[in-house]
Amino acid sequence: MLSLPCAFAGCKVFALDAAMPFDFETKATARLRAQTSMRIGIVGFGTFGQFLAKRLVQQGHKVIATSRGDYSSLAQSLGVHFFQDADDFAEEHPEVVILASSILSTEAVLDSLPVQRLKRSTLFVDVLSVKEFPKQLFLSKLPAQMDILCTHPMFGPDSGSGSWHGLNFMFEKVRVGSGGNRQKRVDAFLQFFEKEGCKMVAMSCEEHDRQAASTQFITHTVGRVLGAMQLQATPIDTRGFKSLLDLVDNTTHDSFDLYYGLFMYNQNATEELERLGYAFDAVKKQLLGRLHELARKQIGFTSGRPASPLLSSNGARSSASAGPSTHTGIPEIAEAVAATFVDQHDGNAVR
Repeated sequence: MLSLPCAFAGCKVFALDAAMPFDFETKATARLRAQTSMRIGIVGFGTFGQFLAKRLVQQGHKVIATSRGDYSSLAQSLGVHFFQDADDFAEEHPEVVILASSILSTEAVLDSLPVQRLKRSTLFVDVLSVKEFPKQLFLSKLPAQMDILCTHPMFGPDSGSGSWHGLNFMFEKVRVGSGGNRQKRVDAFLQFFEKEGCKMVAMSCEEHDRQAASTQFITHTVGRVLGAMQLQATPIDTRGFKSLLDLVDNTTHDSFDLYYGLFMYNQNATEELERLGYAFDAVKKQLLGRLHELARKQIGFTSGRPASPLLSSNGARSSASAGPSTHTGIPEIAEAVAATFVDQHDGNAVR
């Protein structure tokens, strides 16, 4: 117990950190939050828009939203002011507008937004999984006075349901006005993700799409191919197979529109899809090539020509060797291998 002199006789102080009206630390924290708080508007209040809004509100930002559907009740539960009418949304003059629509609907959504009702210095932010497309779209359709920040949070409601620490966040400052406050506003928005622990990756939109085609698009493609195979868990699953099931689960939860958007709006995706096809064919050729080679040896062929008469399973000459050689298909080769391949350990035919 800490005893300090007091103006009142017999008074003793038991704590120095109790909340009191003169708690300058609390007041200073509140003032700092008010100074750094931004009015942020979200256009497109689907799953990802809600995901961002929840974190923004938690950090003390004032969030408003608009969308084609009515999300009034849900928005209210998240502390977000929802506007069904886009004109009413624009009249609120948010400092930052986040376009959180799908890839396929982005252009139509931007065209329907009354940007003329927004402040001329408004910062527009996109969060799409492709980057060249929204960059060129914003540059061509938004007034020259508006700032543009292209971003890609490399995570979503599933992978980012807990901590965002260490998760990648790509961004490019496409166009920022010369005013000092406008640069500070961009930095303040990016600091939101920094405070959540994201790994900030400054990168051009063009480079992003080149790299994403080899990573994100291929991941979604492989996941969907395996999903089409309808793989099922078994009692003897290896860790590798469980990882494949997780991949299928993660990718097939996303809409096909998202996958199609990754393909349609990234000019590098077609090349990567072709490379994937070539790689599959190469592995398949290598696998069947070895089977073909083994089969030829077993049935007496060398370099595609009969080197010796075919032997039956008991070593006698086969009457088939008397006729001219004919092309043997893969099923027949496989059957020949299965019928004649002898286990070196016990001499029994392997079938």
